[in-house]
Amino acid sequence: MTKLHKTLILAAIPILVWILPAPDGLPLIAWRLFGIYLATIVGLVLKPYGEPVILLAAVALSSIVIGNTEGASKLVKVSQALSGYQSGTTWLIFTAFTLSSAFVITGLGKRIAYHLIGWLGNTTLRLGYVTMFLDLLLSPATPSNTARAGGIIFPIINSVAVALGSTPNESPKRAGRFLLMNVYMVVKSTSYIFLTAMAPNALALSLMAPILGFKMDWLQWFLAASIPGLLCLFLIPVVCYFTAPPELKQVNNKAIAEKGLAELGPMSFREKALAALFVLALLCWIFADTLGVNATTVALSVMVLCVVLSIVSWDDILKNKAGWNTLIWYGGIIGMSTILDKAGFFKWLASVFEQHLNFGDSSTLALVVILFTSVAVRYLFASGGAYVAAMVPVFATVGKVAGAPVELLTIGLLFANAYGGSVTHYGGGPGPITFGAGYNDIKSWWIAGAIVAFGSLIIHCTIGVAWWNFLLNLGWL
Repeated sequence: MTKLHKTLILAAIPILVWILPAPDGLPLIAWRLFGIYLATIVGLVLKPYGEPVILLAAVALSSIVIGNTEGASKLVKVSQALSGYQSGTTWLIFTAFTLSSAFVITGLGKRIAYHLIGWLGNTTLRLGYVTMFLDLLLSPATPSNTARAGGIIFPIINSVAVALGSTPNESPKRAGRFLLMNVYMVVKSTSYIFLTAMAPNALALSLMAPILGFKMDWLQWFLAASIPGLLCLFLIPVVCYFTAPPELKQVNNKAIAEKGLAELGPMSFREKALAALFVLALLCWIFADTLGVNATTVALSVMVLCVVLSIVSWDDILKNKAGWNTLIWYGGIIGMSTILDKAGFFKWLASVFEQHLNFGDSSTLALVVILFTSVAVRYLFASGGAYVAAMVPVFATVGKVAGAPVELLTIGLLFANAYGGSVTHYGGGPGPITFGAGYNDIKSWWIAGAIVAFGSLIIHCTIGVAWWNFLLNLGWL
């Protein structure tokens, strides 16, 4: 399908909605804004243009529609279409991208990786755990899991596989098949353990807040994810090890580590300063309430200090396309969701589902069915951001009217977005990078992905729910 065909499809959607009458009970402005939102979601899937272009066009068109629909001003304002750019979560993720790029630019990420390999990686399975610990350590400050897995971890693990005599064409099963599969499965789980570990986390939280009325800060997020998330994470290398068993068992990790560290040279001031700022940011996020600051303020402060201390330059920040793209399109999608909410769309959608959906008195069944569906539907999405924008508001609305516990539903959906992406090799940005290395076959990858995704779902619906109820009873969530 050409770019022209995709663009024509996107243009046809709001035009068709404009022509058709609004459903009973839905304000006209909400119906027209829904047409634009629907076209936006389709655009994020078809990608005739980049996400920022699609969202800027949607915000502009929404503003025009609001200004030219009779009675719209009583429900929604034009300025509210831009409200996503005022969101603290949007700026939190953008500024956290600076820390992410700093780990790559300074080489600190590589240095940590080679130290971990030297300390722990004397077997192939332990190398899988080195990947896990490295990803977990970097994840609080790297909201792009593509940059984390693809820019820091993948080059190191790929070179380790080659050093172990494993190549994609001649000996993929020697070590590379297990190691590269493990990189992807691990990053899809670390991505939900911290609010700042994946950009769609904050987006999903922002989209669900007006529907479910439940919010979490950085520390509450980590507390909720800690028990089920860390349990799943520790099991993943074992799952990958038995799904794609490596022929090589023992590893000369000391030689690999010494060579890598020798190439990096002595630790620079920039690396030391970045390490100190990283620890400072984590402490401030953890003790934000005590210190009287919020997570966004911390991230902004750290970004400024990174520039002042010459860890990164302003030019480095300007060149960070992923960060700027995220700022534009996440702010846009949050704004679109806001005006839909103000126009009464989600209230109307909830009433429709309430009339046609019935789980009886079983709130637990409603929760499990919705979470299972949210994981299964990830087979259809190659982008976590597109999935969040398209499906999270729908699942949140369905769950609410079906009687699922609001707090458990919110937490369950937030985490399922990340681990659900492990079901396929295209379920997120790191997938094409790690699978594209050529070591893996689709069959073993999808088997491991299904075990990780639905196994995580089982753990979250059992141990996770028990843990979340415990936290709720203590008043910690």
